Amino acid sequence: MSKITPAILPALILLTALTTFAFAAEPPATTARNLNQRDSLRNSSIVFTQTKKGHVAFIGGSITEMNGYRPIVVEGLKKRFPLADFKITSAGIASTCSTTGAHRLEEDVFAHGKVDLFFIEFAVNDDQDAMHTKQAALRGMEGIIRQCRRHNPMMDIVVVHFTNEGMIATYDKGKTPVSIEAHEEVCEHYSIASVNISKEVSQLISEKNITWKIYGGTHPGPTGNALAARMCLDLCDAAWKKAGQDTSGYVSRAKPLDAGNYGQGHFVDPKEAIIDAAWGFDVPDWKNIPGSFRDTFAGRLLLHSTRPGASAAITFEGQAVGVYVLAGPDAGILEVKVDGGEWKQVNLFHRFSKGLHYPRTVMLATDLERGKHSVAIRISKDHDPASKGTAARILKFAVN
Repeated sequence: MSKITPAILPALILLTALTTFAFAAEPPATTARNLNQRDSLRNSSIVFTQTKKGHVAFIGGSITEMNGYRPIVVEGLKKRFPLADFKITSAGIASTCSTTGAHRLEEDVFAHGKVDLFFIEFAVNDDQDAMHTKQAALRGMEGIIRQCRRHNPMMDIVVVHFTNEGMIATYDKGKTPVSIEAHEEVCEHYSIASVNISKEVSQLISEKNITWKIYGGTHPGPTGNALAARMCLDLCDAAWKKAGQDTSGYVSRAKPLDAGNYGQGHFVDPKEAIIDAAWGFDVPDWKNIPGSFRDTFAGRLLLHSTRPGASAAITFEGQAVGVYVLAGPDAGILEVKVDGGEWKQVNLFHRFSKGLHYPRTVMLATDLERGKHSVAIRISKDHDPASKGTAARILKFAVN
């Protein structure tokens, strides 16, 4: 056996590390078993080819926000359409679920122009962050899809299901995670393409073709992101081989699965509210407020107060209303009254609020008769047992 000298040891370690990384970044072979085309992806190819330009957008949580599958998909599209000038909109915000997505869609995506190809990722955050019921996950995703079809009936849409260990365990038991079950029901109803990375990873692990560690975890590593991007591009390639324009976009006329879906979701600026003197409408002094803070929200004006009894009111047109908040270690409880009815309490604190000013949309009232309503809020003297205060920090009102 040859002796390794100290002089060559560092180079050997580096070579081993690079080889290991290269191996890990190469995803295992996959099949089309978890690609659901549903005949809805040819229009973007026509736009990219004939107009030599196109708008590709991504929305989701931290998996979309991170330097992960998204830039790999973008590079893949550029290679497939080298003459096209792509406009890319990246609208990933860590921790946010499909409820928030449905309400921020207009501001964060459609305001940047007509979208031709749209990738939507909310399965993980609807599961582990929001812990949505099937109805809540369905209302969020259906709301997004219905808004997309109004924005551009011929938009090509891909719903991408990422995964976590709990979702893998659910598939291992022969069941489907709640968020994916809800999102797939929407996709089937509206003929929307989907890529089920969660199920694929579960199967690859069972077949011993990958491990959870190599995949990279909930926030995928190089292998996981390469696998996800390849599945997305394989789905598109299969559709783009077919000729002719796709008219499935007009399925927007389909009857809603849930009448309470957030298909009219949008944000209302807090400056529209009538407030008392206990509220401020400015940038909070984050340096002196305990809890970590994400730069995503730096410089944002918030309607905020920590004083019990602080009251505000807003009128809106729709059937549901909520608040998009930063809920930190001191997040409180709102008392809410709609149309002069009884007061009820809505807790803003989240289990992830203990060390972070956590972005979340909390619905205050749903399933109202569509029309004009008024909602009054005030900060309660009560708070969650795990909270250290009575703060309310409102980024936007969410109206549907």
